[in-house]
Amino acid sequence: MIITTTRFGEIEVQDDRVFEFVMPFIGYDQYKKYVLLEHNQNSNFRWVQSTELPELAFAVASAALLNIEYVIDLPDSAVEKLQIEAVEDLLVLNVASIPHNNPREATINLLAPIIMNLKQKIAGQVILTGSGYDVSFPMFKKEE
Repeated sequence: MIITTTRFGEIEVQDDRVFEFVMPFIGYDQYKKYVLLEHNQNSNFRWVQSTELPELAFAVASAALLNIEYVIDLPDSAVEKLQIEAVEDLLVLNVASIPHNNPREATINLLAPIIMNLKQKIAGQVILTGSGYDVSFPMFKKEE
């Protein structure tokens, strides 16, 4: 399929690379189809791009690749909705916020990770209630 995006123009995406968000992004309940795009070959960042709305895309990264200690305990309701059978089937990503004027102030949302079931091609944003994680965890240590 061909999708139109604001950031990447028209791109061809194989149907089997489209994820249905059974637990939609917070505030974007009506948009359920997304594809995971590489930012560039050597980047820790990727994009979760809507196939339904060209301007809707989220910069994401893996907390592990950023050397952030991150262990999550998914609620049973999320495990059921996302049809999780094995941890090996999952990709856990976090939405990043990167200010254009100062990338060193970038943060990552550890409170509401994106859980992608690679086997079932379904995904969702899960709020880790009571986890103590922050929605704007700094990606970089402050320079002294």
